[in-house]
Amino acid sequence: MKAARLNEVGAAFVIEDVPTPEPGPGEVLVRIGGSGACHSDLHVQSGEVPGVVLPHTLGHENAGWIESFGPGAAGNGFEVGDAVVVFGGWGCGHCRFCLGGREQLCNTFLWGGMGPEGGYAEYMVVPSVRHLLHADGLDPAEAAPLTDAALTPYAAVKKTLPYLVPGTSAVLIGAGGLGQYGVQFLKLLSPAKVIVVDTDENKRQTATELGADVTIDPRDADAAEQIRAAAGEDGVAAVLDFVGIDATMALGAGAVDRRGIFVLVGLSGGSFPYSFFSFAAEAVLTMSNWGTRNELEEVLALARSGRLVSTIEQHPLSQINEVFERLATGQIPGRAVLVPGAPSTDD
Repeated sequence: MKAARLNEVGAAFVIEDVPTPEPGPGEVLVRIGGSGACHSDLHVQSGEVPGVVLPHTLGHENAGWIESFGPGAAGNGFEVGDAVVVFGGWGCGHCRFCLGGREQLCNTFLWGGMGPEGGYAEYMVVPSVRHLLHADGLDPAEAAPLTDAALTPYAAVKKTLPYLVPGTSAVLIGAGGLGQYGVQFLKLLSPAKVIVVDTDENKRQTATELGADVTIDPRDADAAEQIRAAAGEDGVAAVLDFVGIDATMALGAGAVDRRGIFVLVGLSGGSFPYSFFSFAAEAVLTMSNWGTRNELEEVLALARSGRLVSTIEQHPLSQINEVFERLATGQIPGRAVLVPGAPSTDD
């Protein structure tokens, strides 16, 4: 089969012929219909994420069709040919996090595309049918980004819901691929006024079209004052930072009000000084790491209902390097999906 391999840190992906994997006991072979190009894989490619053993096939946002079952895996409500969405936060299945339904917190290097081979290929092995969900009418190429680009902000927004009572405001920083879903979830699930902060005028316009009540350019000298004015006297009850650099964390930390919550989602490695006097009284600072399988089921239900707007562009696997170059420079307006079976414009 064809696979896009990352052979060394800092290198381009290489399309190689590799053996098609065979599913072992309890495993499932999935023919990939779409694999989302995720910004976190840029951090792997650059070496910022330690521990990924190279050469490796990345790709953790996946959907496709069941090709075959390993011994003992057949049944369980799935059949060969079924269109499926793959939950990627694989865990050991035995620890308290896994047994509590939060497998994505078990061990990052059990995730598909991080330790096991991922979906930037024609086929991938999924270790258990418990990681599969029926697509039920969703196109796999359209559904693949829902497994992370939508699931991650959904889980993050759910953390803020107890704080977002009527009259409160939520600030969302970064209206890229994940942030655009975040805007929608805030509007679908909460009564809060939604204030979106982004440097890109086009992304601010997209956020407005998706329901944002106010948009702000953080480069404005009075950006912090604009946030306070938009929030009004009840203040900002929740901040979600989808960027995670020093500047956005400082802006968000300064915006959150007493007994509010700041949720860090962005992986850019920023920080800010956290002390008794640097944060609002009794406010909570936390992060959000992917989401659960059940939360993915909820995301898929929203997608099937037609209430989620997805901006997705599809590319053949052979264009992976061009896609990642555009991803690194912020030129992808929503989400890019690599489709192994798509005809290549290079042929």
